[in-house]
Amino acid sequence: MTPTSVLLVAIGLGLVVVGYLRTRVPYARLQALRAQDKNVARYEAWRGGVRDDSKAGASVAMEILQRQVRVGAGIGLIGIAAIATGLFMR
Repeated sequence: MTPTSVLLVAIGLGLVVVGYLRTRVPYARLQALRAQDKNVARYEAWRGGVRDDSKAGASVAMEILQRQVRVGAGIGLIGIAAIATGLFMR
C-alpha cells in the first residue's frame, strides 16, 4: 500500500466514525418521535377524532432530525468511498 492509500483509508475511517457519531443521537430521537406520533394516531383513531394534518412542532423537529441523519449518513458514505478508493488504489 502506498502512503496515499494508507492516508485515504485513515481519513475514510475517521469520516465513518464522525458520520456515525453525528447520526446516532438524531436517529434515536427521530425514532422516539415517530413512536410518539404513532401512539397519538392510535389514540385519536380510538377516540374517533379527526387528526389535524397541519404543521406542528413535532413534525418540524422530525424534518430537522431527518436532515441531520441524512448529513451524518452522507459523511459516513464519503468515508466508505475513501476507504474503498484507498484499498483499491495501487
